[in-house]
Amino acid sequence: MEREAYPSDLSDEQWALIEPMITAWKQDRVKRSPTGDPGSCDLREVVNVIFYQNRTGCQWRYLPHDLPAWSAVFYYFTLWREDGLDQRISELLRCQVRERARRLEDRSLVVIDTQSVRAAAGVPRITTGLDANKKVSGRKRGLAVDVMGLIIGVVVVAASAHDNAAGTALRDAAGEGSGGPGLQGRTRHPRRPDGHRRRGRPPQPVRLGQRLRPAAEAMGGGTDERHAAAPTPGP
Repeated sequence: MEREAYPSDLSDEQWALIEPMITAWKQDRVKRSPTGDPGSCDLREVVNVIFYQNRTGCQWRYLPHDLPAWSAVFYYFTLWREDGLDQRISELLRCQVRERARRLEDRSLVVIDTQSVRAAAGVPRITTGLDANKKVSGRKRGLAVDVMGLIIGVVVVAASAHDNAAGTALRDAAGEGSGGPGLQGRTRHPRRPDGHRRRGRPPQPVRLGQRLRPAAEAMGGGTDERHAAAPTPGP
């Protein structure tokens, strides 16, 4: 029985953009599986649940009953994160948005910044710290975006960590996104599905603290760290 749609559900047009990559990932995993069982979980629904959890911020075990089992969704979410599928989808969509705006697929400029935010009461102390400069106890989140505000990298560290540490992690993340060794030196452009290499100048760093434009929503969703050790049974 079909369920009533949630505002966070993918439209047919949105699903058509990422469905080939998800299907290719599933086919490759089935080939490497000892049993060759493709499973019965609807991967479009899996993406819908990830978007719902990311949008509402609810805990995995509190997902509505009309959605697939949280354990099955978390299983796929973990696999996609470990295999890097979420990053590949994000990179593909970012390149398509840039091309639509008549820009080169590869960014020539990366803007990075950090912000210290207070952590909730239940967050483990070992993952938090005190930002003595801003008088904030919690975590420090950093973003790397291009000039269009499209997310390239995200890092979360204790608020006590120096901005340089977060900036270095973001620099490395930006370099990995373009297939090169960070923001220094020559960038090796990864191949597109058609076999051609993307062209463009290697990204150049921008100092921490500069203003960045509002970042566009990233594909995929975040996970609640309190459930990081949750079981990951297959559907």
